[in-house]
Amino acid sequence: MTLIKSISGIRGTIGGKTGEAFTPIDIAKFTAAFGYWLLQKNNQQKTKIVVGRDARISGSIVNQIVISTLQLLGIDVVDLGLSTTPTVEVAVTEEKANGGIIITASHNPKQWNALKLLNQQGEFISASDGEEVLRMAEKEEFEFAEINFLGNYTENNSYLEKHIQKILALPLVNPKTIAKKDFTIVVDAVNSTGGIFVPALLRALGVKNIIELNCIPSGNFAHNPEPLPENLLEISKAVVKQNAHLGIVVDPDVDRLAIVCEDGEMFGEEYTLVAVADYILQHTPGNTVSNLSSTKALRDITEKTLQKYNASAVGEVNVVEKMKETNAVIGGEGNGGVIYPELHYGRDALVGIALFLSHLATFGDGHCTKCCSSLRAKYPNYYISKNKIELTDEMNVTNILHKIKEKYSKQPVNTIDGVKIEFDNEWIHLRTSNTEPIIRIYAESTSMATANNLADKIITDIKEIIRLNSNT
Repeated sequence: MTLIKSISGIRGTIGGKTGEAFTPIDIAKFTAAFGYWLLQKNNQQKTKIVVGRDARISGSIVNQIVISTLQLLGIDVVDLGLSTTPTVEVAVTEEKANGGIIITASHNPKQWNALKLLNQQGEFISASDGEEVLRMAEKEEFEFAEINFLGNYTENNSYLEKHIQKILALPLVNPKTIAKKDFTIVVDAVNSTGGIFVPALLRALGVKNIIELNCIPSGNFAHNPEPLPENLLEISKAVVKQNAHLGIVVDPDVDRLAIVCEDGEMFGEEYTLVAVADYILQHTPGNTVSNLSSTKALRDITEKTLQKYNASAVGEVNVVEKMKETNAVIGGEGNGGVIYPELHYGRDALVGIALFLSHLATFGDGHCTKCCSSLRAKYPNYYISKNKIELTDEMNVTNILHKIKEKYSKQPVNTIDGVKIEFDNEWIHLRTSNTEPIIRIYAESTSMATANNLADKIITDIKEIIRLNSNT
């Protein structure tokens, strides 16, 4: 069983011992620490928190623990029920709440769940704030309210429509043009809340022909929920069989977006942000941001428009911080996470869908029979090899990264988040995951074979470092 406590929240597997898994006691303790931290920030005045969840099997149980704990602290709760991460982010500011909790383990399999924590801006709490919440949870520095001061509970199911209406109001979202294209779209929502939200958004955008796969929010994920090509064989076949213009895939909490072209080929999760950014830059030139593990293609298209690209450490909070610092008009992460500050500072697959379709509807070959693959062909081709090494208690990750940095010291090296090494047109990035007990190893090149070879070489180096350490 696994429990990961980090500055971005608490994440783990259901079942097991307290302190070693995502147990009721750990959930209550961490929720109490976050709630009490917000109460202190609010000078013990009346405090409100928005709560929403994805559809995973444990969600309703965890939801009850979270809400009860907050009420026992004296905090008012607005419960969105089945929702999405970006919808909760939007709701926090709309409700003028002091913070938010999203109950989701994002792309992790169904045995996982997690608490994602938001500040009053509807953004993930900062690293320093996260460390303080972790400290308070560890020390159990919280105090519950007396009987006359318990928090109130409100159920609010209106934010599906409110979120969609905010997207439709964006100047660069063009429902009329989308409707004229008469797209046929296949949707795979991995049996989570995207099955509710994505078809509703598409209908609002004027899409009439929607073919739903895995759109019943049962939490029984039909496949590995991470939207990677090897997990998307069903929708790939369905797009071709149904003669659809494209397929849309979201993860369980709907903050990652992947596109399948009309020929069943992947548009490329890395290229979701690239395509949306291209559309934004055509209309509102400005700076862009992505994280260190994202494709160079975003930098290429940004610099082509004479704007500036910046890279941040991995993690939404880091991307948002860099976007604000550089006044970026668009940003996100190469895992299909689009952040459009015109709406809000959070990864949002729903606004990503609306912007992508607006772009696609104004691009193409008349009736748009092949416009998705044609659009993809417009962008430079890079290939990312994504690998990982499982961590064990014996591994000294700091030492491993230091040794790799030393070995490749003659190359340009960036250490703001793990170790990133540049090799002409290639790069490799090694870092510990924020969500799993692994070292992530991403390599990019102009061919997949070269990217794989580069990753294999670094993995061999790491294994040799581990072997030498075990012999000392």
